[in-house]
Amino acid sequence: MNGTLATNQALVEALVPVVSRISGVKCAVCVPYPYLGQVQQLLSASGIGWGAQNVSQFDSGAYTGEVSGAMLVDFGCRYVIVGHSERRTLFGESNELVAQKYAAALKAGLTPILCVGETLEQRESGETQAVVAAQLDAVLERSDAKSFAHAVIAYEPVWAIGTGKTASPEEAQAVHAFIRGRLAASDDAVAGNVQVLYGGSVKAANAAQLFGMPDIDGGLIGGASLDAQEFAAILRAASPAG
Repeated sequence: MNGTLATNQALVEALVPVVSRISGVKCAVCVPYPYLGQVQQLLSASGIGWGAQNVSQFDSGAYTGEVSGAMLVDFGCRYVIVGHSERRTLFGESNELVAQKYAAALKAGLTPILCVGETLEQRESGETQAVVAAQLDAVLERSDAKSFAHAVIAYEPVWAIGTGKTASPEEAQAVHAFIRGRLAASDDAVAGNVQVLYGGSVKAANAAQLFGMPDIDGGLIGGASLDAQEFAAILRAASPAG
């Protein structure tokens, strides 16, 4: 929940020329609902995609305050984040609700960015794989493995978001490999092609090491995305050209 019309414009206008010079990288920004019209105008002629940070599980109706997938599509969105750890922990979104939102996003023609990840307590209790498996399985049961041909997964260890802590590249890789393996048990081809992003205090200083891991395909960038220079450095780290 960041941004104003003025700061958004400054950030996006700084990013557009940078992204145009970086090869082999896909980039999108997911912004608060009120600013979707603004980024649609600013990015429509650029190589940067855009999307929202949440979506309703409902198509339309008497759900005051909710925003449907069709509404997001009206603003040219391609992506929407579902199941972000803050939605799960602060707003009580269950695995089942996240699975419903994932399905709603697909139905609307959006690419869901499905977030999964464990808390510090769960990691220290050795529950990381069980927690991530339960989050994935809820989606697999509702939408099946083939749906991930049209989705993105983001592993975000809750203990590494906004804390300055980061999973080591090896720790992150282990969970990414587990996620891919979990999908492969249902559909090997889809698992091999799905993008699995890492989201947990990614910054310019650690991006290259993280992105160098075999199962880490990119990043879901939080605080660092609010700084155009830092974000640009992360994008360069993701480029095959370096």
